[in-house]
Amino acid sequence: MFKPQFTISNQILKYIGVIEGAKEVIDYAVMVPAWEVKFKEEARVRTVHFGTKIEGNELNYSQAQRVLEGREVLARERDVQEVINYRNVIEYIDRLGERYGLSCPGGGVGSFTEGWLKKIHELTTEKILESGRSGEYRDTRVVVKNSLSGEVSFRPPLPVEVPVQIEEFFTWLNNDLGREVHPVLRAGITHYELARIHPFVDGNGRVARAFALLVLLREGYDVKRFFSIEEYFDSNAEEYYAALQAVNRDKGDLTKWLEFFSKSLAIELTKIKERVRNLSMDFRWRDRLGRQIVLNERQIKMIEWFADQNQITAKDAAGLLPDVSDDTILRNINDLVKKGVLKKRGVTKNAYYVMKK
Repeated sequence: MFKPQFTISNQILKYIGVIEGAKEVIDYAVMVPAWEVKFKEEARVRTVHFGTKIEGNELNYSQAQRVLEGREVLARERDVQEVINYRNVIEYIDRLGERYGLSCPGGGVGSFTEGWLKKIHELTTEKILESGRSGEYRDTRVVVKNSLSGEVSFRPPLPVEVPVQIEEFFTWLNNDLGREVHPVLRAGITHYELARIHPFVDGNGRVARAFALLVLLREGYDVKRFFSIEEYFDSNAEEYYAALQAVNRDKGDLTKWLEFFSKSLAIELTKIKERVRNLSMDFRWRDRLGRQIVLNERQIKMIEWFADQNQITAKDAAGLLPDVSDDTILRNINDLVKKGVLKKRGVTKNAYYVMKK
């Protein structure tokens, strides 16, 4: 029976505390809707790009972004297909998170299934693996090699052992003993165990990270979907792989890996927390003005303009609000100036407004 071995170290406790604090700030911050959309889209691009880059995909960030926007790029066909596939994976686990999350009867989370795991692999390797291998457990032996030296760094279980070990893992993930573990650690254990078993002939790293993300999403740690832990993994690839390999060296003890995993999420969420505080209507203006402020729908539309622009004019505002009179627009702009949200620059017809810092 699968039972993960680890110690709740001081480092893990520290990082979980950081994660919880950042999560609370992000979850309860009042943000302009356009900024929320922008944060989610940025996180989606970063997740797809860095989640494939760490596996050797050669597209740069802007190329990956163009692929996700449905635009053509001059690149290797496999690289483009990997980005498209991982986008489909993220969309799939988002749907699972929304449909089977904490809204389950009794406030708990329903079971995770092997069917979801196989579907994630099928989406990951669509048009990359030959027919009959996508979404199916491997029937051949595989080895994991060091990408720099070419040396074998790990030998996953034999093919005959894969279904048994996967079943044992899912039994733990879905039983009461497994559910007693903190969601962040459950996600980290999921990542490691799926990478260790290596159930498929290809795409195991992406599948392991995606399923770990699914655990976070379903168990209340979606954090508005603003984050991308994959970026930290890619930026610290040597430490990432060393932490994974440390488990085997430590005879199955997951502590060092879980310290790295929780640190990665803590650093990413802290970065997002600071961005949210800088843009949040709740924090930015309450901290500066000493009070919360109330905006009407017209004023919120004007503030949304600043998601992509540095200034706004009365003419810009009129374009945003075509059915509103010029006098009403000017009155709303002046009210934002009075409330300390906007600052006027220039005079008469050349006047424009910027966000007050």
